[in-house]
Amino acid sequence: MDLNFLNQKEQGNKKNKGRKGKENPKFSGSVLGAILIFMTITALYLMIAGNSNKTTEISISELAKNVSSLEVKNILVEGEKLTVTYKNDDVKTSKKETESSLTQTLFNYGVTKEALALTDIQVKNESGFWYWILNIMPFLLPIIFIVFFFWYLSRQVKGSSMQAFSFGQSKARITDPNDKNNKVTFKDVAGCKEAKEELKEIVDFLKNPKKFLDIGARIPKGVILTGAPGTGKTLLARAVAGEAGVPFFHLSGSEFVEMFVGVGASRVRDLFKMAKKAAPAIIFMDEIDAIGRTRGGGFGGGNDEREQTLNQILVEMDGFEPNEKVIVMAATNRPDVLDPALIRPGRFDRKVLLDLPDRVDREEILNIHAVQKPLAEDVNLKLIAERTPGFSGADLFSLMNEGAILAARENRKKVFQFDLIRAIEKVMLGPERKSHLLSKKEKEITAYHEAGHALVASVLPFADPVHKVSIIARGNAGGYTLKLPLEERKLQSKREFIDDIAMSLGGYVAEKMIFGDITTGPSSDLQVATNLARAMVTRWGMSDLIGPVALGGDGGKLSWGESREDGYSETISTKVDSEVSRIINDGIKSAEKVLNEHRKALDAIAFKLIEVETLEQDEYNKIIIANGIMPKTNEEAKLEIKS
Repeated sequence: MDLNFLNQKEQGNKKNKGRKGKENPKFSGSVLGAILIFMTITALYLMIAGNSNKTTEISISELAKNVSSLEVKNILVEGEKLTVTYKNDDVKTSKKETESSLTQTLFNYGVTKEALALTDIQVKNESGFWYWILNIMPFLLPIIFIVFFFWYLSRQVKGSSMQAFSFGQSKARITDPNDKNNKVTFKDVAGCKEAKEELKEIVDFLKNPKKFLDIGARIPKGVILTGAPGTGKTLLARAVAGEAGVPFFHLSGSEFVEMFVGVGASRVRDLFKMAKKAAPAIIFMDEIDAIGRTRGGGFGGGNDEREQTLNQILVEMDGFEPNEKVIVMAATNRPDVLDPALIRPGRFDRKVLLDLPDRVDREEILNIHAVQKPLAEDVNLKLIAERTPGFSGADLFSLMNEGAILAARENRKKVFQFDLIRAIEKVMLGPERKSHLLSKKEKEITAYHEAGHALVASVLPFADPVHKVSIIARGNAGGYTLKLPLEERKLQSKREFIDDIAMSLGGYVAEKMIFGDITTGPSSDLQVATNLARAMVTRWGMSDLIGPVALGGDGGKLSWGESREDGYSETISTKVDSEVSRIINDGIKSAEKVLNEHRKALDAIAFKLIEVETLEQDEYNKIIIANGIMPKTNEEAKLEIKS
């Protein structure tokens, strides 16, 4: 379904060349910066101090002569300092005796009272805060600069040396039950009906433990939430804490482990100590598979830091000190790699599985995410839910957010239905690459490629109906064919897989049939078809030659120094490869038969795509109906499944 015209080459190795041998420049850069700042401030201070106006200093006897000869206009007295301004505007300085006043000193030097009366003498009182600051500043500034210099250097190394004392402390973030801004309840979580019912017992125990204890029941010590990414595991854990109204300690599994041995175990002890003091409380460990993997695969005989951290968690959850009022919750999307001792009864007793939401759940989730978004009158969230099978709760949140962004980008105050339709494709395939212009030949190849996908899907009885065909590049795809099932289904049959493989190969067959050559475009289609065929043979027992046998490893549980083994002989491996090739070849033959029988429809779809670039379901159905192909309906799908 995806068409790529450019072969992408990895550049990571080139970027990493030449990096060896280089030291971290952070600390040396900080020292150099501190020295430059210190030198700059010192230079400015010296410039200001050196550029002060230099005045001529005269003796008190000379000043007395100038006053007697009436050459002085003004005398400013500042303690012992005298600032003398002459009638020709010259300014000179002098000093007087501290024991006597200026007038008495001048009178002693023979200045008459008449001459003193004709001279303006001003006395400035040298006291107060600023007087002392100005006098102390020349001595204080260098000290301040030196203190700042050493403080700046010490701050740079604080992150590496001073924080060593806090390594063993837990980094858990605490959500206060009285914090209404961050409070989440079960009303904020749509879908997950069975999971919420399981977790309501936890809430009931935290609120009313007596009714359980009176009958001899013990609430599970641990609850592990498993499911695909984005299904709401963390959100459900927050909802349990919000409903129970207890402190909520949450952190990621990777936050326990550091490079120093024993730090993780110390943090686990500190975390449970904090939770016991705040009991009743909930501890939530997200991505617990980071530290909860099966033991026995570490360095140094299994005593590595991760395993010590796991051992401490096992002891805290079910050791000699029972924790009746501290419930541990954890989330992971890899439950198959967890250590058996971690998920046994007495530790994580209860396992809650979160599936991808069905159509009804998706509609409820969309309604929650649409609360604060102004929707237009034409918005039909039920239709959006029908067009998003396989979407998780996180995908639906992203869908609604992208729809609002598209509306805001076009300066509209409401979100319309076509905004949400475009957002579906953006979440699934990525943004449109309108700048990715195709040549006339490439456009024709892309049109026939996507027309081949769409036509095979419309003709084969067990393939899903086509909703949209486009040759506009989106994400890594040069074009795409969007097909959606008519009904929600949890199981998929062998016949459906075979038709899906033929549909995936429709673009490859169309290119080869029309142009007599193939391009790099079908690369992803071939990969999808091959993986699906191999899974049919090795996982689902859908091969008559191999039979109902599940082949393969143990789900990725590898010990240190071991390599993955398929678990079957070379003879079986040869048969598996032969069966995969047969299924692929049968799919190619099936696609060739459809495209040869409906060549006119193939040309009509391709020509229309070259003209308009995108065909919606209604317009596409008109083309195939005109060529004698009827689109699938719900009634036909039910009959096909029964047959």
